[in-house]
Amino acid sequence: MIKRTIYFGNPAYLSLSNAQMIVRLPEVEKSDDLSPAFKKEATASFPIEDLGIVVLDHKQITITQALLEVLMENNTVVMTCNQSHLPTGLLLPLSGNTIQNERYRDQLDASEPLKKQLWAQTTAQKIRHQAYVLKSEGMEYNYLTPLYKNIKSGDIDNCEATAAAYYWGHLFPAIPEFRRFREGISPNNYLNYGYALLRATMARSIVGAGLLPTLGIHHHNRYNAFCLADDLMEPYRPYIDLLVLNLLKTRNPCEELTKADKAYFLQIPTIDVMIDGERSPLMNATVRTAVSLVKCFSGEAKKLLYPEL
Repeated sequence: MIKRTIYFGNPAYLSLSNAQMIVRLPEVEKSDDLSPAFKKEATASFPIEDLGIVVLDHKQITITQALLEVLMENNTVVMTCNQSHLPTGLLLPLSGNTIQNERYRDQLDASEPLKKQLWAQTTAQKIRHQAYVLKSEGMEYNYLTPLYKNIKSGDIDNCEATAAAYYWGHLFPAIPEFRRFREGISPNNYLNYGYALLRATMARSIVGAGLLPTLGIHHHNRYNAFCLADDLMEPYRPYIDLLVLNLLKTRNPCEELTKADKAYFLQIPTIDVMIDGERSPLMNATVRTAVSLVKCFSGEAKKLLYPEL
């Protein structure tokens, strides 16, 4: 079953009742112009088992400890946003799998040669997808072909960076001054928002597979609690790039995302992708990618399973 992504951008009271997330709106409850019957009907509920990601994007949101506890038991990601309305924090369960101790040991014992091979596979698929994005937009992409076809173990030639410089230099021809920086000009903010939701989706799948999201196969920033999510999401990033490109075909980029923009990006976990010859929602694909990594760590497989653009 596809898990839902719920976004809250207004003041709200979030609580738990009968395995349901109860949503009450204080602006409605405090109004003297509305009838008690209307106020009662304005309360919404969502089955906990249906929730995959909950996005909190307002300073006046109250959430109970009881609800947080059950959300963690359901492996639901709770994402918080900053004053700029960009995702800034993730809350994930510590225990997401019944045999995670065994999987932690396999992950911790993984050899450097194995991790370098897995990173080469990851980088090759990312660059292959970047080439597809450029091709689908009628742009020159052949420069990227030898890069993803000739990546060595650990990407010692830094093909990923070479490809990124070319890719971002050509992706938005109508914005010649564009550079890919988190704090850069729009549409960097669109990319940031989409990548944050993708990161949450991947982190959820990693925890569900019984792996440590902090311990990456390539990323190793000491201040990053989601290095493994940042690794495995790399080949998925071009899906977000396509969403941004499609959005900008209907409007000019703005420095602040509208509610409509955020609603548009909430489709990320449910967009269709092809993985292992089958069509699947992206959220399910990230689960299969995480499980394939478990098999690589345990010695059951040698290749990561990624979607194909």
